[in-house]
Amino acid sequence: MIIGFGFGNPLTALLMLVATSLLSYGLWRLISGNRPPRDPDERREQLRRYYLEQRQLARRMAQEYDISDEEIERRIDEELRRGR
Repeated sequence: MIIGFGFGNPLTALLMLVATSLLSYGLWRLISGNRPPRDPDERREQLRRYYLEQRQLARRMAQEYDISDEEIERRIDEELRRGR
C-alpha cells in the first residue's frame, strides 16, 4: 500500500507526493513479511513449491471439469432445478 500527500505550489506538492509515497512504500516493504528471500537456493525452493502446488491444483481442476457434453447438460439442469 502506498500513501502520499502534497500541498502548496504544484512543484512542491508533486515532490512531497513522490517523497511521501516512497517513504510509505519503504515502510510497507520493511514491515510486510512477504519479501522474497535473498538466498538464491531458498528462492529456488520457494518457487519450486509454488509451481508444484499450481500443478497439483491444475490436475485437480482438470479431473473435476473434464466432463462430457451430456454431463454439462445434466449439471445445468440440476442447477436450474435447485435455483427455482
